[in-house]
Amino acid sequence: MQGSSKLAVMVATGVLAVATLFFNVYILVMSLGNYRHKKKWAPCEIIITALSAGNGTHQLVCYFWMIMDQIDRGCLISHIFYAVILLLIFSLKFTIMWTTAFLTFYYSTKLVTTPNQCYTHMQEVIVKHAAMVVGLIPLLGLATCMPMLAVFHEYHGNETESSDSNNLDCGMITPDTMSGKVYDALYLIISDVLPGLLMIKCCISISVHLAIHLQHMKSSTNGAHAPKLGTQMRVIRMTLALIVVFLCFLVVDLYVNYQITVVHENVIVLTFFITSFYTALSALVLIYGKKTFWKVLAASCLSELPCLAGSGKEKEPADATTTPAHH
Repeated sequence: MQGSSKLAVMVATGVLAVATLFFNVYILVMSLGNYRHKKKWAPCEIIITALSAGNGTHQLVCYFWMIMDQIDRGCLISHIFYAVILLLIFSLKFTIMWTTAFLTFYYSTKLVTTPNQCYTHMQEVIVKHAAMVVGLIPLLGLATCMPMLAVFHEYHGNETESSDSNNLDCGMITPDTMSGKVYDALYLIISDVLPGLLMIKCCISISVHLAIHLQHMKSSTNGAHAPKLGTQMRVIRMTLALIVVFLCFLVVDLYVNYQITVVHENVIVLTFFITSFYTALSALVLIYGKKTFWKVLAASCLSELPCLAGSGKEKEPADATTTPAHH
């Protein structure tokens, strides 16, 4: 990637970084306020708080790498310094993907019932220990990414990039050996594809539940009026929106990784850009899912946008932190 293009991507990423940090810090502040008031967190609040912390930390580390890459044009800083930062970035990305998947799994267990008692019991055990699961995910991410230091090697650029030092990324590491490419494929499967499959499964379960529930409600009223789901509908919209955003990100992220691994194109900054876009948008979706968060944000920051501010004033009995009833 040309130096001017990298600078443009960095500026665009900076704009998204501001949005990401604003939305995620807002979630953290509101969550801590709720904790001080209630003296406890619901499982979904634990997961959402952990996800927001991961989003914000990932954004800060990514932008720190991009700034250092622009400052250190002569590659004077040790390569291992950049490699460790990239290791943290990829492990945080792993954490974000799996925490998002865990959140959708949590809501699917609350919205959808299954006749399989063994599976239901397993779901209940996992959700009951939400804090432990959220704590294990970053550790698993770090352990999964540690082999990168051994199988990935310093990127020296293609012929075009090697002729211009401004096009090089001093801290770039790539899988240029067979073992590195095998590991990279396994990493993408574990960190991107598997959580994506889990979210697709949750999406199908929630969609089927919604269709059946609406049909039952319509039948019970003989079509006299449109069925209303109240609290559940807000949770369902938030969960399905998270899944759609994640799947769009997954497709683009896999393509960018293909360009890096197979085509040997130095587009690591594009990975940071699309991840920043994903974390900003997913944080906004999370805020919408919690009615109290959305109302405060709409009243304070979105009052100039009637369509958004109006949606924050809709009357619903509770927000998404209220456990949806089983049907």
